[in-house]
Amino acid sequence: MIVAIDGPSGSGKSSIAHAIADRFGLTFLDTGAMYRSVAAECLRMGVDPEDAEAVAGVARDIAIEFGASEDGQTVTANGRDVTAEIRTPKVELAVSPVSANPAVREVMVGLQRKVGKAGDVVAEGRDIGTVVFPAADVKVFLTASPEARARRRAVQRSGGNLAQDSAATADPEEERRILADLKRRDDYDSSRATSPLRPAEDAVIIDSSDMGFEDVVAKIASLSPALAAHHNA
Repeated sequence: MIVAIDGPSGSGKSSIAHAIADRFGLTFLDTGAMYRSVAAECLRMGVDPEDAEAVAGVARDIAIEFGASEDGQTVTANGRDVTAEIRTPKVELAVSPVSANPAVREVMVGLQRKVGKAGDVVAEGRDIGTVVFPAADVKVFLTASPEARARRRAVQRSGGNLAQDSAATADPEEERRILADLKRRDDYDSSRATSPLRPAEDAVIIDSSDMGFEDVVAKIASLSPALAAHHNA
């Protein structure tokens, strides 16, 4: 079984996909972390994220590995732990041109499909249902208002978790900066020539702006008889 979860930055794709993987025994494929890892390596090496040819070279040579710790999933790039680094604002700004690079996407999609061949995968990203796994058993386009997404990310950066504490707060100025960046990223991702952000024609669109975390998980579980049976057991 392959579950594809697409959506804009900050929509909660990673958290939801991780929960689906844990609860239903699927492999979690964080494709966003892969592109962020390439961006982080470019910054470390002094490669301009806008230099398409140089960035493609970084992508072709990179070795990305996922691991596990008590705090959750870990990510290494060329043997270097980048788990925290790839979530920083600096990498956030660099990842848009990196992920829009056709050569980078070709390399990453190839790696993602290798994982998918083993089956039983839940993958999240921006082109999973449209490009990477167009024949996925379940396709979801998870979205939310920019304001809701900015609040979630701001709370996350301050060490909170709205999925566990709906009353968690964050610095208002930081939230405003994140909102501006999310809108910039939305425009960039939706208008890029290669694999633009858009729902697959047969994807179920879920707006989580006013939904709780468990409600979203339950909604996705209901889309597949196999997942629904497990969820209701």
